[in-house]
Amino acid sequence: MTSLLRPAIVLFVILTAITGIVYPLVVTGIGEALFPHQANGSLIIQDGKPVGSTLIAQSFTDAKYFWSRPSATTPQPYNGNASTGSNLGPLNPALIDSVKERIAALQAADPGNRAKVPVDLVTASASGLDPHISVAAANYQAARVARARGLPLVRVQALIAAHSEGRLLGVIGESRVNVLELNLALDALK
Repeated sequence: MTSLLRPAIVLFVILTAITGIVYPLVVTGIGEALFPHQANGSLIIQDGKPVGSTLIAQSFTDAKYFWSRPSATTPQPYNGNASTGSNLGPLNPALIDSVKERIAALQAADPGNRAKVPVDLVTASASGLDPHISVAAANYQAARVARARGLPLVRVQALIAAHSEGRLLGVIGESRVNVLELNLALDALK
């Protein structure tokens, strides 16, 4: 019995050391060496302090800021530890009611805007943390932001264009804007 048990225990300890210690250290080291910004959370640093990450959305509700996609995380919005979609189907009354509420909130914040509300401003992403909105969603909010900040609309639209990212590899996804980066650029305007 011990002749079978001893090799099994030794093999278990060796494999645990390789897969639980050596491999994670090697992968972490490679990530830190080749992609240090991404390996450390893609943090945005201002005045020596982290103000957010380019990978996780933040809640913006002031009219002078572009608003992010809604968050599906609970109990607090944009909680990276609770990343999940709402799992509500398109015919679910709870989803329909929340979309109607979000449309009403957008229209209340900008009563003169009669444009069609882009879908990404009223529905959460699959993770509930998407830091991007479509260029159409940014342009939908441009007049409200310009008015709230006392800026010419063309200047806000130029800022949107300057912070727009194209499709991944030119074919995957849609053009998008990182909301945190766009709002930080707005705050930097003097």
